[in-house]
Amino acid sequence: MDNNGINFDRYLSPFSWRYASDEMRSIWSETTKRRLWRKLWAALAQAQYELGLVSKEQVEDLRAHVDDIDISRSLQIEAEIHHDLMAEVKAFAEQCSTGGGIIHLGATSMDIEDNADALRMRDSLDLILDKLGQLLRLLAEKMAAYADLPVIGFTHLQPAEPTTLGYRLAFYAQDLLEDWNQLRRLRADLKGKGFKGAVGTGASYAELVGTEQVEMFEARLSQLIDLPFFPISNQTYPRKQDYFVLCALAGLGASIYKFAFDLRLLQSPTVGEWSEPFAAKQVGSSAMPFKRNPINAEKINSLARSLAQMPAVAWNNAAHTLLERTLDDSANRRSLLPEAFLISDELLRTAIRIVKGMQINEAGIAQNLADYAPFASTERVLMASVKAGADRQEMHERLRSHAMAAWQAVRQGQPNPLVEMVATDPILNQYLTAEQLKMLMQVDHYVGIAPQHTRDLSKMIMEHLET
Repeated sequence: MDNNGINFDRYLSPFSWRYASDEMRSIWSETTKRRLWRKLWAALAQAQYELGLVSKEQVEDLRAHVDDIDISRSLQIEAEIHHDLMAEVKAFAEQCSTGGGIIHLGATSMDIEDNADALRMRDSLDLILDKLGQLLRLLAEKMAAYADLPVIGFTHLQPAEPTTLGYRLAFYAQDLLEDWNQLRRLRADLKGKGFKGAVGTGASYAELVGTEQVEMFEARLSQLIDLPFFPISNQTYPRKQDYFVLCALAGLGASIYKFAFDLRLLQSPTVGEWSEPFAAKQVGSSAMPFKRNPINAEKINSLARSLAQMPAVAWNNAAHTLLERTLDDSANRRSLLPEAFLISDELLRTAIRIVKGMQINEAGIAQNLADYAPFASTERVLMASVKAGADRQEMHERLRSHAMAAWQAVRQGQPNPLVEMVATDPILNQYLTAEQLKMLMQVDHYVGIAPQHTRDLSKMIMEHLET
């Protein structure tokens, strides 16, 4: 057992200690779950007290022991009765000599468990949104800083036309801003089951408080636990809620995955434009001391692949629940919901660390531009020469011929000769001077809307984050 009380003599999930923040682990801990259960039982008792069903002393007794979690005792009881929530009821009741007899009055298990899950998802979304906001702010700052820096663009993994570094970063940020907006909507719309009993009709509560008071009773409970409820449920809240949340988290994972995957390519020495931070004593490879592997980006891609599969499980949980409820979602949700949030948390933590310390190799960027950007500039030359009176097909063939020859030179390790070849072409010079041709071949004039749109998005992100 280590200093944090983790027992490494038994299997542990990597999320128990390696991945995700302590804050997210705490939200999905067994202690937090059981504390929420007890708070819900205390809230239920408070609403029943206000209707004269239980005494003030009984409610106060429950509240006094909400934090007295004894998981060992609960598990001991569960080993006998094979029901985890009822085991917690009994462990709680043993501590409450006055109020123990009213715990769970009128409730079914999912009145407690589903509302607790909704509360944990809401807290988790708050944590995710906070970290996503940090990541967006960092990207917006880098976008503004590099809005004008030209880089060679790639399509089909082949050099294409220039773009700017800020514009490339803006592509990731635009997706992440959509994720932020979607997650905010889901967080605002999140609902609990409420207190509606075994099949969602509220019949047990109607017996206690009267049918005419059931809606008022549930509305009061909504106030007490600060959670809106679905108006219709069966034994559980609609499992489509889990599906929507996991789809949004998987969408966030896709956005971060794209950034990390591109970084891995750009960190390759054959491109050599970006790299993730690398600590002074960090070991890249056990066999090759020179290696600087993109381990953080690779971790993002690995975890995000797992996250991408989780909506399918949530879909099956929603679609396969028969009639008013079956239990075939219960076991997988014990890991499905926590791990979806724990993975998302780790993806964001790692992406923040990468963007904060990301190293930009401007010399490498300039070299790639020098090698490849002149090829993209031939389109400008083609259009300008035709506007000056040249035959489009003839000019296309001359430029293609020069480009193929220049490409061979670059592949043999020589500087790209295309600018000089084009500028001194006697046929092209009939329409454009050498100076005009060299000006047309300059890459920093061929990035279109990229700088301004990058700045606009950077400003928009900052404004969104202030709302």
